[in-house]
Amino acid sequence: MAHVSESKKACAVNPLKMSQPLGASYAFMGLQSCMPVMHGSQGCTSFGLVLLVRHFKEAIPLQTTAMNEVTTILGGYENIEKAILNIRQRAKPQLIAICSTGLTETKGDDVDAYIELARQKHPELADTEIVYVSTPDYVGAFQDGWAHAVTALVKNLPEAGRPTVAGRVAVLPGAHLTPGDLEELREIVESFGLTPLIAPDVSGSLDGHIPDDWLGTTLGGTPLADLKALGTAEHCLALGEQMREAAETLQARCGVPFTLFDRLTGLTATDALMQCLSELSGRPVPAKWRRQRSQLVDAMLDGHFHFGNKRVALGAEPDLLWDAGSFLAEMGVELSVCVTTTQSPVLARLPANEVVIGDLEDLELAAKAAGCDVLITHAHGRQASERLGLPLFRLGIPMFDRIGNAHICHVGYRGTRNFVYELGNLFIDLIHHHHADDWPLPALSLAAAQGQVAAAMPGVAHVSAQIPRARPADAAV
Repeated sequence: MAHVSESKKACAVNPLKMSQPLGASYAFMGLQSCMPVMHGSQGCTSFGLVLLVRHFKEAIPLQTTAMNEVTTILGGYENIEKAILNIRQRAKPQLIAICSTGLTETKGDDVDAYIELARQKHPELADTEIVYVSTPDYVGAFQDGWAHAVTALVKNLPEAGRPTVAGRVAVLPGAHLTPGDLEELREIVESFGLTPLIAPDVSGSLDGHIPDDWLGTTLGGTPLADLKALGTAEHCLALGEQMREAAETLQARCGVPFTLFDRLTGLTATDALMQCLSELSGRPVPAKWRRQRSQLVDAMLDGHFHFGNKRVALGAEPDLLWDAGSFLAEMGVELSVCVTTTQSPVLARLPANEVVIGDLEDLELAAKAAGCDVLITHAHGRQASERLGLPLFRLGIPMFDRIGNAHICHVGYRGTRNFVYELGNLFIDLIHHHHADDWPLPALSLAAAQGQVAAAMPGVAHVSAQIPRARPADAAV
């Protein structure tokens, strides 16, 4: 059990967390033919846009209501109305998803009322779904925004009363899962003969593909029809503690029971997923996954020599911290420093002495005091890594100094094996390899090696280059 504390500094020196509106916008980008909109100033949207573009190396559709000083004071209805009408006319999305920012939350804009008024004044908006979620960026963090966005989708879009479809499974993934993770999970679920409805599905929109046609909206992701059909699922899989509220909302609205998996990295965690899918489908676990399980066990056996007693400093969002930290502890790693961004029930269960809700400066100072071997956090930890002289294992969003971020997979048997290999090889690089300077010769030995005269070095014995063979008689004696 870990003690959860909060940093009491006056401000964040080197921020670890990202804002709720960015997390919500990221969730909306996992929906097909959607236009995410930040209700706030242009700067708020520009920051999030640049961050996601640098991480995924893809075009990111993200719009703004462009609030200024006057509209903020007088109210943002006109800006929202213009934004909705312009987006519908130019991009023609099936869904417009609006999230608030600290600016409009402080003002107190009633966005739900604004949307209702706009629909009354403009009947042509009837063919476009509009969803709003409150995400003030002065509280919470990235995964909170994602969770609130998914909850808003589940609260507004699924159609209650529709009959259940056999073999259909709703999957509500957390913000800590990459597009590569979701691709792996889709393959796992489908291998049991089940049909997954993943919402949101960033593996379809941000997986790094080149589309045939350019559109101003999101490309790929969960179709609107699937969002409306979530209530027809036999069961719901909620992936991450942050998805509990969304799963409970779906259950209350449409009667869909759910199972929550707080992590999917590790042997026992993946075993639990396989067992659940086997029970839902009535089928045995396919031979492919049994083979991969055997490979993971062998990888863990090969790697535990290098993981044991290593000290790491881990900084990430709560669900990602729990996911990675729990597995590292199972491999024998000591979680010397754990820093996260916001409160979560999983933090107290982490196998560490303390979890600090703080920033990257807290991570750096604590890692130095604890004598850690490796830093594990996103790309903003690179300066701390350089100052401490420690390697940085990049994990989470953003990673703007690497390519292929959309295809990182650390879930399931195969993804966990990847995690073992990637981090294990980094630990192997820490092993000191000896060379000549590790065993310095004494001064007299160096002088002898350099051919200096033995007479100038009293007390040094001269050994003849010729060593005679011992005679049999001498050997017997």
